[in-house]
Amino acid sequence: MQPKVYEVNETRKKEVVVTPQTLFTGQQLLWLPVCASTNTEAQALIVQNRASDGCTVITDFQTAGRGQRGNQWEAAPAENLMLSVVWQPRFLAAAQQFLLSQAVALGLHDWAGALLGPSPKLKLKWPNDLYYGDQKLGGVLIENSLSGTKIQHSIIGIGLNINQQQFALPAATSFSQLTGRSYAREVLAARLLECLERRYLQLRAGQVGQLRQAYLQALYRYQETHLFSVEGRPVSGQIVGVEEDGRLAVAVGNELRRFGMQEIRHL
Repeated sequence: MQPKVYEVNETRKKEVVVTPQTLFTGQQLLWLPVCASTNTEAQALIVQNRASDGCTVITDFQTAGRGQRGNQWEAAPAENLMLSVVWQPRFLAAAQQFLLSQAVALGLHDWAGALLGPSPKLKLKWPNDLYYGDQKLGGVLIENSLSGTKIQHSIIGIGLNINQQQFALPAATSFSQLTGRSYAREVLAARLLECLERRYLQLRAGQVGQLRQAYLQALYRYQETHLFSVEGRPVSGQIVGVEEDGRLAVAVGNELRRFGMQEIRHL
């Protein structure tokens, strides 16, 4: 079945053929030449009751893209993948939000591995950034809305560096820089939606143990001693796990400490 191109505004119409082999993810699709943020567009569709489960918004360029820790996501126009997927994970309690983050991160890792081939350099930097070596390939911003104790809607915002050749930050890289190839983003988008849905269905089936094990195996600097910034000071520690609530468990000397996302940074 070919996904529906769901136009919000005819003046921004873009005809794009994306054909993911999925049950529902990306079967309702909107590809915009430009928008402020795909997460914002997805949220507007939810508010208007126009977003089905799996509704996907993709854009060529974001004027106000958002990243983790309140950062902006900057990307060159029409060279990368910027998208948001709307899911309805009402089988998850609010306290289980990190399970969804793990599933999404693993979907990205699966997809990237299919492009680059198996490599020990391809990692997931906690909580859900995609890294190759010490360089960032992409990131995720998940925004959940709750109904009582359950998650009502999740907007999965993803930014991936595909064909871009120059970056303001040396810690960033792209698939094209790594392989010397140029990629058709429509094809990559379809494959990405398939990988994301596969991991989401694994989560929905309750295969939490398998997801957790796979996530730890792919985790950047897992069980390695490195420097971190904690309260503005360098601290030597070793990542030993991730708690169910998403906090990073780090062994610092003889002490096991647990950190939220705003409390620790890699150095």
